[in-house]
Amino acid sequence: MFDLQLMFHSYKKYIFYLLALYVLGWGLTDYQQIFLGLIIGTSISFYNLWMLVRKSTQFGEALANGRKVTLGTATRMASAIVGVFFALKFPEYIDLISVVLGLMTMYVVIMIDFLLKHLR
Repeated sequence: MFDLQLMFHSYKKYIFYLLALYVLGWGLTDYQQIFLGLIIGTSISFYNLWMLVRKSTQFGEALANGRKVTLGTATRMASAIVGVFFALKFPEYIDLISVVLGLMTMYVVIMIDFLLKHLR
């Protein structure tokens, strides 16, 4: 099994590069709505992954010590709802579909990273 912190570090690197590209796209193109939605959705997706890694580590420690802990599913869902709320509240600035695509970005990054590591 891969080390969770090592995997998170590589995902973090990929997401920061992707966010840098989104910021460049937001600043240099006429598609500010779309890129701002991607920035918001990807940032929330990264936050959700960070929260999941943190809670998984706490979960492992809690199992070793016999305590109970949750994985924070409600918190991750609430953060996604906040991103969609902002897209609905400010549709002239943020594209809703881009926010939803940004929320799925982390899963695409995980799949691509898995394929690259599997092919090596």
